[in-house]
Formats: sequence, structure tokens, C-alpha cells
Amino acid sequence: MTSTERILIIGPSWVGDMVMAQALFMSLRQEHPQCHITVMAPDWTRPLLARMPEVDESIDAQLGHGELRLVRRHAIGRSLHAIDFTTAIVLPNTFKSALIPFHAGIPRRIGWGGEWRAPLLTDCRRLNKANYPLMVQRFAALAFPACAHPPAVIPNPILEIDTINVSKTLLEFDLQGGAKILGICPGAEFGEAKQWPAQHFAAMCNAVLADDWQVWIFGSDNDALVAEAILADIESDKIDRCINLTGKTSLAQAIDLMSVTTMVVSNDSGLMHIAAALSKPVAGLYGSTSPDFTPPLTESVKLLMTDIECRPCFKRTCPYGHRRCLTELQPARVLEAISQLRSL
Repeated sequence: MTSTERILIIGPSWVGDMVMAQALFMSLRQEHPQCHITVMAPDWTRPLLARMPEVDESIDAQLGHGELRLVRRHAIGRSLHAIDFTTAIVLPNTFKSALIPFHAGIPRRIGWGGEWRAPLLTDCRRLNKANYPLMVQRFAALAFPACAHPPAVIPNPILEIDTINVSKTLLEFDLQGGAKILGICPGAEFGEAKQWPAQHFAAMCNAVLADDWQVWIFGSDNDALVAEAILADIESDKIDRCINLTGKTSLAQAIDLMSVTTMVVSNDSGLMHIAAALSKPVAGLYGSTSPDFTPPLTESVKLLMTDIECRPCFKRTCPYGHRRCLTELQPARVLEAISQLRSL
């Protein structure tokens, strides 16, 4: 690629994956400072792209997660002909994700092999998972010529924050910053096998509230029930300092508010990766999944999990029904991690 490349990136659909994709955008900008980067992504991830200065523009993918819609993909690809993209980088490993750059006639199309899509790519790379154990390595490597090993230096994602927008968002939600604000993210779109029990979150929150912290609960509409379960166990004299934001913020507002927190305790979720990209100290809670593939990319981090024999199983629900990987992760361990993160 040359510095004047016009690059289309087919982005991932998950929030956490899109955060990690910034490592690719940053690597492209470092290698080719004058290149123009356009990211095609689902509309719900585009607020992240607006906070990545390496991205020149984003395009709504106009497709739901998992939708095949071959005719629609052909039409979208044909509509991109006039833009004269010189290179496409396809991050999802599916056949359908490579169709739009193919139909757009983009001369150079790069991606990892998968789902018999080699004919759709001009630079289809064979993945050695042992050499590329991390998702961020696989993303960033596509900024460089094919190599048996990942780049020696991969930048951590860093989301840009506008202080004026942050002030407006705080005012809109009648919130104030402070020295001791704990953000918690008790949900996980993947499923309940990623979700630390509500009673454990409540016990942890009661302990930090007793130490004069505020607690802000982040999440989507789908996390409202677990947030209510947590609030039900918060001691009455502390409840006014525990703010439930689930389902009340846009993703952009959640990013702004999370930027004000002191640290974040989160299940393995997209919000955990956002907190890391905001350079917040993060305590990451792992149940059925593992940090060996998608750890939070930040310097101040504590990864917490149990060592029972059946984890990680990577299932959405516990195959045995006991969820011991989560229930046996006691609040005391998380409180100790919070204390350690504060001292870093």
C-alpha cells in the first residue's frame, strides 16, 4: 500500500471487537500517514468510530447482524464503485463479509481465510492460531504484508473524548464527577454464562459505597433486570449514591460518562473494552470465556476468574447448570482487585 491509499474496512459487528479494531486503524495511519480510512459498520458501533481520530468516515452497513441478503450485498457493493477504493480489509471471517468489497470491484482485498472465501479476496491469508493467539494481533497484522508472526508493536486502542460533550452529558443526567466513582457493567450480550451474579455485584457495591464511593451502573435495555436485582440488595442508606444508567444512555453518552469514572468492574463485554480504551483501571470478570483471546487492552487491569475444571467452555449458558465459574468468584476478590488498582 502507498500513503495515498483509499481504504475500505469491513468492520466487526460487536462493540468490543470494534474497539480492538482501532489497533488496525492506528497501525494503518502509522504506516501510511496520508491514507484515507473508511469503515463500514453496523450503525450501533459507529459512535465508537466517531471517537477514533484515525477513521476519516464511517458507512452504515445497512445489514443486521448475521443477515446474508446476497442481493442487498451486491447492491451495496455496486454503489461503492464510484468511490474508487484502492484497498479493502475484511475483519469478520465470514464469506458474506467479503462480498461487498468483491462486488465493489476494489482491486486489493485483504483478509484471513475462512468459509471458502478465498476467491473473494486477492490477499487471503492462512491463520496460524498458535502464532496469533489474540484477536488484536489478527486485526493489526492486516495493516502489514503477510507474515508468520504478528507485528512486534501493536498500539492499544485509545478513544478520544470531547470534554464539552462530557459536561453536557453529565448535566443531562444530573451527575457530577468525583474522585471515587466506580463504574460497573453487569450485563453481557453473549449470555448469562458471562454474567457475575447480581448478589455478588450488590455485595461489592455495598462495600465501596460504605467507603464513600459513587456507583454508576452501565448497560443496555437488556441489562435493566440485572441492574434492578443489584439495586434491590443495596442498603437503603446508600441507594442514593448508586445510579442506574442501564437502558437510559446512548452508546455515545455511555462512553462520555464512563470517561468520568475512577475505575470500572465489568463482565467480559463490549463495555469492558470501552473502559480499557478510555484508559480506565479495569477489573475484568470472566466466567465461561477467557482473556487469552480478547483481554482488555490497558495497562491497569486485573483479570479475575476461577480455576474450576470446566472453564473456559465458551458456552452462552452453563452446560451443567451450576455456573460455579461465576458463583465461586467471591466479592472479596474483586474488592481486593479494586484496592490494588487504586494503588497502581
